[in-house]
Amino acid sequence: MHKIAKLLIATLLISNGINAQEINQNRKKIGATRVDSPPKIDGVLDDTAWNNLPIAKDFVMMRPDNGKAEVDTHKTEVKIVYDDAAIYISALMHKPNGEKVPAEFTNRDNFGNSDFFMAMINPNDDGQNPTMFIVTASGVQIDSKVSNGRNEDYNWSAVWESAVKINDTNWIAEIKIPYRALRFANEPIQSWGMNFHREARNLNARYTWNHIDNQQGYWTQYDGLIEDFKNIKPPTRLSFYPYASAITKTYDGNTDFDWSVGMDVKYGITENFTLDATLVPDFSQVGFDDVQLNLGPFEQQFSEQRQFFTEGTELFTKGRLFYSRRIGGRPIDQFSSERNLIDEKEFTNGKKVNEKITDNPDVKMLNAIKISGRTKKGLGIGFFNAVTDKTEATITRTEKNIVTSNNNGTIKVDTISTINSYKSTTNPLANYNIMVLDQQFNQNSSVTLINTNVTRDGRFRDANATGLLWHVEDKGSNYNIDGSFKMTNISDDPSETNTGYAFDTSIGKQSGNWRGEIGYQFENKDYNPNDLGILFSNNEQGIYGFVGYRLLKPKGIFNNYGVNMYYNVNFLHNPGTYVGTNGGLSFWSQTKKRFGFGGNLNYSSERKDFFEPRQGTTSGIFFKRPQRININHWGSTDYRKKFAIDYDFWHTFFKQAVTGIDQRNYGFGIRPRYRFNNQFSLIYGFNYQQSDNEYGYVTKINQNAIDNDPTLIIYKDEIFFGQRNRSTYNNSLTGKYSFSSLSTLSLTFRHNWSKVPYKQFFELNQSNGTFQNTSYTGGYDRNFNSWNLDLNYVWQFAPGSQLIAFYRNSISPDPDFAPANINFRDNIDRLFKENMQHTFSLRLVYFIDYNDFKNIF
Repeated sequence: MHKIAKLLIATLLISNGINAQEINQNRKKIGATRVDSPPKIDGVLDDTAWNNLPIAKDFVMMRPDNGKAEVDTHKTEVKIVYDDAAIYISALMHKPNGEKVPAEFTNRDNFGNSDFFMAMINPNDDGQNPTMFIVTASGVQIDSKVSNGRNEDYNWSAVWESAVKINDTNWIAEIKIPYRALRFANEPIQSWGMNFHREARNLNARYTWNHIDNQQGYWTQYDGLIEDFKNIKPPTRLSFYPYASAITKTYDGNTDFDWSVGMDVKYGITENFTLDATLVPDFSQVGFDDVQLNLGPFEQQFSEQRQFFTEGTELFTKGRLFYSRRIGGRPIDQFSSERNLIDEKEFTNGKKVNEKITDNPDVKMLNAIKISGRTKKGLGIGFFNAVTDKTEATITRTEKNIVTSNNNGTIKVDTISTINSYKSTTNPLANYNIMVLDQQFNQNSSVTLINTNVTRDGRFRDANATGLLWHVEDKGSNYNIDGSFKMTNISDDPSETNTGYAFDTSIGKQSGNWRGEIGYQFENKDYNPNDLGILFSNNEQGIYGFVGYRLLKPKGIFNNYGVNMYYNVNFLHNPGTYVGTNGGLSFWSQTKKRFGFGGNLNYSSERKDFFEPRQGTTSGIFFKRPQRININHWGSTDYRKKFAIDYDFWHTFFKQAVTGIDQRNYGFGIRPRYRFNNQFSLIYGFNYQQSDNEYGYVTKINQNAIDNDPTLIIYKDEIFFGQRNRSTYNNSLTGKYSFSSLSTLSLTFRHNWSKVPYKQFFELNQSNGTFQNTSYTGGYDRNFNSWNLDLNYVWQFAPGSQLIAFYRNSISPDPDFAPANINFRDNIDRLFKENMQHTFSLRLVYFIDYNDFKNIF
């Protein structure tokens, strides 16, 4: 650890002396022009402010033919002016007379099939953290913050103005970006890094003002320079987003109504640091989760859809120590949905206790704040805090009398003797903290220190995780060293702390046609960041790497293509047991007619699975999975056409299972899309997956859960697996109708159905991971359905202000509500007989800029 820190500090000191523009030696430059009378943002370039200005021109193709000059028929001219309030950008984009410009209407932050103009602005000129402002030919606004030269955050939204106009021989974009949307220093004379992009769909081409070499470094390192911004000052960056919402839910004949008011606040603490706070948060209109039947040993991970946790969180997500779904949502998994808690003493007295959660409400978040920003010298600082309320579940407890026969020792269950309910805390009052320091340098490298902490009230455990992360590249961005060292401390008792460690490092070549990487990683058995982060498994170590070839310029029928070969050699960290090896070969490409396709060939040796038996990796108990080979193929046609289709299919071949019964897995997916016109489009998706003779964990019979009387011991310390068939069908439909660039009606539908009939059961041989026959039987068949339909109308009635109407229809029956051997039609008939939940909500958000409010008075 000490040696790593010394190496990183030395690298940092050396790199600070390197020319930051080494990779962008021929950057273009123009001067900025101050105006007294700013242009009107209307898409018409008749304002005097646009006269006699330097022009950003002579664009260069970024793709597909990187480095090729723009064609004469599609030249682009960009001008920039500024005043005390904002910068103004105009783009005149020529085209052949009468050529139709693709201009599909979409929701905000969605490109669709549309030409667009992009301004990338980096006031700090650090080559890693620009802000993108994009306007499509239909007038839709898109904006994004970029971090570390490669992570684009389209959840970030600013309030700015734009207008477009399509003419016979050109189309025009005008943009006004208020200084409140940018972070820059308070200096008398400034030069900002900028680049401009033009997407020409008819040519299948992207052009940029300053040339971007797509084989070396990151595109953010190739900004041009806009010089001599004079006497501009950062404004008071204070914005309010007050909201009011009302929601009604109807389920099983009962209707509940609720309403709330609250506010989000953005405040510029300094020139480069911003505080975001959500007061009385309301997340009633977030989209549904893609829930699936989970029979595996690991939790299902869901994407974050709450805007506060998706916007501006690039610092906090480093090192996989922050999984925002831990905050709010479902409670801590203290209990399963039904638990058979059998107390030895009570059982000896002839009672069996069964407890089932009958009401398990979501955790309520009380408030949250985040502070983030980056200094002129590249030091990023982030602080996050959230508080969640105490949450209690209702548990119904039943007791059954147990009576044994005098003849054969079988167990007979009498009628229920007692039923009662009680409350149990599933999530206490909890405080979540994150602190991040991230030093960037050399326009391509960074060193990060991050700490996360969860403090819970009462008997619940506390957790702390710390990570040191590094990504260091040479000055030409040809080679890199990437890695991390992380540590977790879990305290269930104030006097005892469990400490775990994880380490990962690799060295790679990232530029040019040939690329590669080799690395080593481990997590010890006590490493556990899951109180605020996410990790599926620990006590692992492995050697990994890949080698690949890519061609990013057109050749033959291809625009680009690439081939990669990867490998992994896996072990337990303790005691170092060899687990298995896997590797593969992949191919990807895009033709000149915009048909993208590729495939994979993956191999996995026979391996020891220490996770599926659910006994912990240190128990030495594993399940021997057979050798397997997987092949898959995917394809995607040209989205510029009204009709397009995405598809994929796969098949997995297994070596004969330990039972002597053949196992296989196969499936396909198809997603046709049709654009009726620029306002209306639909996408349908269907996925099918079939697993025949799949083997998985079922249950464990523990001797501590039965009476000490030998006549009652039927199974003792036995682990049971089941042989099962699994069929999964996923139907989805998404669509949108745009009344304008500011008003859209959207539809999202998904029905996921899985049926899993079990065929027979086996006892796991705990010494070698194979199976042995058993007479055990059980009712573990599953019929799982998840049905959601969302209808969403969004109207931006003023800059930054929205009215959102939302309707959801959902059905979530128990996983065994129907037999597992029925067909699709019978399943749907039974599903519609289940209770539906109908949710309708209305939300009004209004944007208030402190500077506008101040000027009124």
